Amino acid sequence: MPHSPDNLPLPLYSAAQVRELDARLIAAGTPGFELMSRAAHAIWRALRRRWPDAGMLTVLAGRGNNAGDGYLVAALALRAGWRVQLLAVGDPAQLQGDAALARDQALAEGVVVQAWRECSELQGVVLDALLGTGLQGAVREPYAQAIRLLNASGLPVLAVDIPSGLCADTGRVLGVAVRAQLTVTLIGLKVGLFTGESADYCGNLQFDDLQADPAHVAAQAFTAQRLTAANVPHLPARSRNVHKGQLGHVLVVAGERGFAGAGLLAAQTALRAGAGLVSLATRSEHLAAAQARLPEVMAAAVASANQLLALGANASVWVVGPGLGQGAWGRSLLSAAAVSQAVQVWDADALNLLALGAVTLPSAAVLTPHPGEAARLLGVSSADVQADRPAAAQALAQRYQAVCILKGAGTLIAAPDGGLWLCDRGHPVMAGAGLGDVLAGFIGALLAQGLAPLQAAQLAVYLHACAGERLAVLGCGVAASDLCAVIRELLQEQSACLS
Repeated sequence: MPHSPDNLPLPLYSAAQVRELDARLIAAGTPGFELMSRAAHAIWRALRRRWPDAGMLTVLAGRGNNAGDGYLVAALALRAGWRVQLLAVGDPAQLQGDAALARDQALAEGVVVQAWRECSELQGVVLDALLGTGLQGAVREPYAQAIRLLNASGLPVLAVDIPSGLCADTGRVLGVAVRAQLTVTLIGLKVGLFTGESADYCGNLQFDDLQADPAHVAAQAFTAQRLTAANVPHLPARSRNVHKGQLGHVLVVAGERGFAGAGLLAAQTALRAGAGLVSLATRSEHLAAAQARLPEVMAAAVASANQLLALGANASVWVVGPGLGQGAWGRSLLSAAAVSQAVQVWDADALNLLALGAVTLPSAAVLTPHPGEAARLLGVSSADVQADRPAAAQALAQRYQAVCILKGAGTLIAAPDGGLWLCDRGHPVMAGAGLGDVLAGFIGALLAQGLAPLQAAQLAVYLHACAGERLAVLGCGVAASDLCAVIRELLQEQSACLS
């Protein structure tokens, strides 16, 4: 998905937190109608930049503050000589407070308000001012009908604050949602604009803080933070006399019969991301392939937990689970990992076996579930996880007292203390097999080089997503192994080996 510009703020808020910030600004002396007027001007500026020659605006207005923004934008467009039609889906007589003042101002300036009808003709650029961030339940009629017809029209759409029908807290579509080409969001960034299904509905995202006092913004609690190049952790530069023993030893435990590639991908990435030593514990049938493809990796056949404990005694980090399987072999090896004192990354079948209660998670671990694995770990459905990804990530971190990476569009990283970070980088070309194995090996390498679990998760997730973006210029068909060389380049750009 196209990533958001890095000049956006870092904090991400819930709808309730944005309302609190709005109230804080009003209490500090900025009238609500002044904030609404600033919002209208910001939306109008964005609309003219994107569609300078449109000359025709249709405003779909509901009955909340978003509608007030829409009425004022209609007045600005009319004043600029555009043809304007305002279709009221919500009864204008029910507007209250600042939204009612906006309606009255628009009417005084000559804006003609028409009631929405199924036969109403949409023209020009359409401004979605239907529903705001307070929506919780499914979109009701006549709003649902208006949204369906808008989406079917093929016209360009600008959404005010958030596409109508998209949950501001979770990014979940509440029955039906507007598909916008541009969303102008206001005062504070909403979490739901960056995860869940939002990438298919928001289009390009622009932000305007409405000239909010930074002191009041800083005082407002937030839900999560975006990861950007400015705030992700860095690996320390290496001293000139460093040796491999100081850069950690990653042991990859992976590769049931038929799944040799998963372990090889994780091990290859750990090498390319700078681990001093990398070992691979796998099935004996895979040794020849491992040694031929990765001669730098110390590949060993293991058949039991005792063998694995002996092999891993000197490893500082274990990466466990890619292609491990859920049979007797995988269960035996995972039981060894569960008693190891090494820092660990648990992925794939390690998570599935953990969900079954077959083992107990060691004290220092990073979990890397996709939504299906997260659902099994929480005892819910995948749909439940996707319906509220931030809550699911935080629930996993709390339940297992570990750093949890919930993969997907808008990957989330949750810490046991409640901290939450979101990565809005990445690209659809990354929807393929093996990329999770690459991420697991990447995290392992960063842990081996001294980063704490949360830091390693943040840096790996961010650069892994950026690597996918860099490869996307070549089109679809990205193989997971393609990321390894790009990850190495990005890591050097972000954390130079020598200062």
